Amino acid sequence: MQINPFVNKTLEPRLSDYVTSSLRKNLQQDGTYRIDTHDDGDIVLTGSIVSYRRSELSYVPTDVITVLDYEITMTVQITARERSTGRVIFDRPVSGRVALRAGNDLPSAERQALPVLADDMAKRATALLVDGTW
Repeated sequence: MQINPFVNKTLEPRLSDYVTSSLRKNLQQDGTYRIDTHDDGDIVLTGSIVSYRRSELSYVPTDVITVLDYEITMTVQITARERSTGRVIFDRPVSGRVALRAGNDLPSAERQALPVLADDMAKRATALLVDGTW
């Protein structure tokens, strides 16, 4: 299986790098597929980050305007094709999510949560790819 760099249609820098790296790591750890980086894989895996959302989970108890916790969700459209025929064998959206405490520096907290978000999505994608429910 060859994993091509994922396309980032959001404005989150480095998110596609995290997604590609996490997916590669999770597939290698599973061991069902052998990852090939030299264009020789039987299956080519590509993807595109199609949504990235931050939504409020909870508020400060004494202030209903100030957010205490957020949930970040991301959806990635993943496509797996047979290299020899070009036939699509898997094409579906896969989502990941992570909760984070806003604190005093929301941008830093969000940057630190991105690898965890990418790993959550990669675990879900790996399970779908490996189970062969396609």
